[in-house]
Amino acid sequence: MKLLTLTTALLISAHSISPAAEPATPAPIRIEQVEKQLADGAQLLDVRTKEEWDEGHLKGAKLVTVTEDGFLEKAKATLDPKKNVVVYCRTGRRSAVAVKQLREAGFTVHDLDGGITAWQAAGKAVVK
Repeated sequence: MKLLTLTTALLISAHSISPAAEPATPAPIRIEQVEKQLADGAQLLDVRTKEEWDEGHLKGAKLVTVTEDGFLEKAKATLDPKKNVVVYCRTGRRSAVAVKQLREAGFTVHDLDGGITAWQAAGKAVVK
């Protein structure tokens, strides 16, 4: 009888275990980490609007606006899939959307914590 009870308990436990959760999305990276990524040859992607880009952007960045239709196709045509990508927007909301899409497409992507706002607050240069 004890064996039957133990077996039943194990079966019930096995069915109640939830499937493994998807791996957590890596946290955005800080400016120092971004600078290291760039020094190691990472690509820089600005996902803001053209108007925001014209106000100032990070040196060497490429612009592909995440809110426009065809973002992923344009990004794939712009980026080298063999190199890491650092993505930024103004504060981090739009870049999070871009990062998710690019990761799902197979890119190794990092999100600049705080976006260009944090970059400028740290006294880092932008170009116009």
